[in-house]
Amino acid sequence: MGFLGAHMSIAGGLEKAIERGDEVGCESIQIFTQSSRTWKVFPLLDEEIRVFKTALKKAKTVKRVIAHNSYLINLSTDKTEVRKKSVEFFVAMMERCESLGIESLITHPGSHLGAGEDVGLKKTSQSLNEVMKACSGFKTQILLENTAGQGDCVGHSFEQLSQIVEGSKHPEKIFFCFDTQHAFAAGYDLRTEAGYKKTFHDFDKLLSLQKLKAFHLNDALKEMGCRVDRHANLGTGFLGIEAFRPLMNDKRFKDLPMCLETAPGEEMENYRSELASLRLLQK
Repeated sequence: MGFLGAHMSIAGGLEKAIERGDEVGCESIQIFTQSSRTWKVFPLLDEEIRVFKTALKKAKTVKRVIAHNSYLINLSTDKTEVRKKSVEFFVAMMERCESLGIESLITHPGSHLGAGEDVGLKKTSQSLNEVMKACSGFKTQILLENTAGQGDCVGHSFEQLSQIVEGSKHPEKIFFCFDTQHAFAAGYDLRTEAGYKKTFHDFDKLLSLQKLKAFHLNDALKEMGCRVDRHANLGTGFLGIEAFRPLMNDKRFKDLPMCLETAPGEEMENYRSELASLRLLQK
């Protein structure tokens, strides 16, 4: 199995997320590096960086930290001002990750807002080109996340993600995060051994498993192929806990961070329970 963990709040300071991860036995955590609800970029102080890095070095169980981009960002629109603002904010978040030593920044492609999928995919490639140009030489990797396909969002199929990469000037710098609920909502059936094998065979063929760098572990509130982005706690949705058994025993992914994005519950008891359930699935 990979480095199991969950998305952690940064309330009270970035280092608090590491402390919270330790509390529930996370081996990896995912964070927002600042508030995800505002376009305002907050300066990252040297002391914040020092405290965060020290907390990670002293952590009991947390070994890996990944970050998630703001949901405000839209890389796929042809509306110039929105896309420009999104690219600038993305670059600022990359700079924060680089300063903190965070290994990767996960991002949703975005929505074409009615302009059509072809336009959305081309604009996503263009936006990523601009981000990568501004962040040349960064160690922090960009991870595109597969989407559920809700509304006008792009990136729900491996074919669409492949088109984004093919349209990039630096395809070697684009990596991926696989979200189980999004994949299921997009029509990839992970509930059977055959479905699991086919899904990752197709992923490898179109995108390469070598470029898969993280997982989001989420059950599905809605049925397969619904194209709705609604997570459920593990074992309570249409995927079910057994759907995660193949993943927990897939040696190809043993070194990857795998984070829950489910409801943590009071005092994070859901996280504790879900992580324990995942570990029981390992042979």
